[in-house]
Amino acid sequence: ISFHRYPRIASSLKMRNHTTVTEFILLGIPGTEGLEMALLFLFSCLYLCTLLGNVLILTTIISSPGLHVPMYFFLGNLSVFDLGFSTTTAPKMLFYLSGNSRAISYAGCVAQLFFYHFLGCTEAFLYTVMAWDRFVAICFPLRYTVIMNHRVCSVLATGTWMGGCVHAIVLTSLTFQLPYCGSNRVSYYFCDIPAVLPLACEDTSLVQRVGFINVGLLSLLCFFLILVSYTCIGISISKIHSAEGRHRAFSTCSAHLTAILCAYGPVIIIYLQPRPSPLLGAIIQILNNLVTPTLNPLIYSLRNKDVKAALRKILLVGPHLLQGYKS
Repeated sequence: ISFHRYPRIASSLKMRNHTTVTEFILLGIPGTEGLEMALLFLFSCLYLCTLLGNVLILTTIISSPGLHVPMYFFLGNLSVFDLGFSTTTAPKMLFYLSGNSRAISYAGCVAQLFFYHFLGCTEAFLYTVMAWDRFVAICFPLRYTVIMNHRVCSVLATGTWMGGCVHAIVLTSLTFQLPYCGSNRVSYYFCDIPAVLPLACEDTSLVQRVGFINVGLLSLLCFFLILVSYTCIGISISKIHSAEGRHRAFSTCSAHLTAILCAYGPVIIIYLQPRPSPLLGAIIQILNNLVTPTLNPLIYSLRNKDVKAALRKILLVGPHLLQGYKS
């Protein structure tokens, strides 16, 4: 029998000769052998800054009535996503960098891949919604509160969650519907589609094409909508006669633009490379997973007067409340 004519039979025989994978071994960042302690210190500091910064921003927005407006509602959502996005990969990476087991269960690998793409896609949608919010605020200031009412903001926020969930379900189900019966060594520091698919026992070309088209089209669509929004914003700002008015309008958008560049810049750089190295890919992923969530609180707090004022009140009131409690 020629098994080339019967690929399903060949695949079945191949699966019988291998044990079904029940766990995966994360090999870590390529080319960093011997640097575990230095990486542990660096990534621990970044992760701690991410947690503290985003929790502080979220607490400031929730506890300050003056910040209960659409712009800061979406900023609070961004802080939640940054917390979840970095937590998806960082704790396990820090765990094995400290000398513990590199093994991750099959279910844990599925969950890691799902939440990584769920939160990543949701954050891309959220940046697009925030660009729309700034477009309405600059181009239609008199109708802003009517257009961006509480119901619209809730629908937009729910839509970002639902869209990211559907995106992640499609990619995760396609990836793990394949049988994994051979090697379980993942040549990466977390379970991502390009790192897991080579371990499958069947043809992965369909999953690769669907994943590339899905991720690529969504990223391009979001980036295009953001560009359109800010092009319209730029045209509106150029029509403002007073320098103070132009500065005020630009300052409301500069923080968001900076965050977008931090999020999309590394991704654009890696996709412009004809053959990106595994180490470069890992560095780009770490920039997105740890560095960008760390920078977002700094960008929005240091460049925004309202957030700085609310944050200053919390930091000043907190010690007084503690002192009164002790007395």
